[in-house]
Amino acid sequence: MSMKMPLLIRRAALAGIIAFSTLSQNAVAAAVRVGSDAELRRGLAGLRAGDELVIAPGNYRGGVSARGLRGEARRPVIVRGEDPKRPPVFRGGNVGWHLSGCNNVTLRDIRVVGFPGNGINIDEGGAGRPLSEGIRLERVSIEDTGPRGNHDGLKLSGLAGFQVVDCAVAGWGGSAIDMVGCHKGRIEGCRFVGKDGFSQSNGVQAKGGSSDIVIHDSIFNRAGQRGVNLGGSTGAPYFRPKDATFEATGVVVENCQFEGGLCAVAFVNSKDCIVRYNLIYKPDKWIFRILQESQGDRFLPCQAGVFESNLVVYDRRVRSFVNIGPKTLPETFTLRGNFWSDSEGACRPNLPIRESGGRQVGGLRLRRDRSGALRTSGSGLARELGAVGIATKKTRE
Repeated sequence: MSMKMPLLIRRAALAGIIAFSTLSQNAVAAAVRVGSDAELRRGLAGLRAGDELVIAPGNYRGGVSARGLRGEARRPVIVRGEDPKRPPVFRGGNVGWHLSGCNNVTLRDIRVVGFPGNGINIDEGGAGRPLSEGIRLERVSIEDTGPRGNHDGLKLSGLAGFQVVDCAVAGWGGSAIDMVGCHKGRIEGCRFVGKDGFSQSNGVQAKGGSSDIVIHDSIFNRAGQRGVNLGGSTGAPYFRPKDATFEATGVVVENCQFEGGLCAVAFVNSKDCIVRYNLIYKPDKWIFRILQESQGDRFLPCQAGVFESNLVVYDRRVRSFVNIGPKTLPETFTLRGNFWSDSEGACRPNLPIRESGGRQVGGLRLRRDRSGALRTSGSGLARELGAVGIATKKTRE
């Protein structure tokens, strides 16, 4: 008995040390409320894993910057507006927010308005550095960026395992969201609305070696020349990884709605990208494009895209359904099981790539819900479309 007691005591002491250590770590986490520009900037500088910075409603200066914030997967750093119905508004300066070299950081319930550079810029600190992981944006609104040229609402560079959820971008110069060398991310429940007076090249763009990204359940309304640009054209120093042979691989666009714009999606220097279960409504010129814009021996031809189970509603403005550029491999693309509807008559789509299981449909009835999203209703076709997730799924309001 006497020999066992010291062992029990040692175990108890060790348990106490662990418990004390855990309590000490939890004690570090704090929620700090700020209500002025000076308080905000001081508060950002001292954030550690588990801390929460709460921003009071009001107007704040742009140019907010933070470098090297280090949250943990289960204890992220959270920066958020205090009242989601009255988010803090950031105006003035070239860029609204810039986060660099940060990990496991959540930015929530803020509004960024009227920046000529980028609305929000998040990067890993420069190409060649470790990717920033665990970045999450939620209920962030970005408005009136640019208005012309390569000025993005949300610029993401060198991120991995990121999420953009329930966000909105309205009016921009380059892309509403531009991803350069980003991986294993998800964009969900977002809304991208083009505005007059803004150049709006793309709605969402994934390029620079980006891979394994899902764009889900989002609305693109007049969201530029290309609703989603699956690839693009990137300068050699900005690829992540630096030896990538495609601009984008493994990007999936699903359960989204596209209304207007020159085309819904473009496959550009991409491989194994999928577009499925989307409603594409009356684009201005093409349904989708297959292009090779980055040139040079390192780049393999654009190839192996999939366009399947989409509902496409078009009118007489669409004369060429699929635009195919030189140095691409359109014969490696798969078209399968799409629903085609001519809103003005019974013109069948003239497709340069053979499709299997496609259908021409008539008598299609669409309505707008309270959020402005288009819904199919009142027919057996609506139920059939709903069975594959097209148009009937309720997009976040």
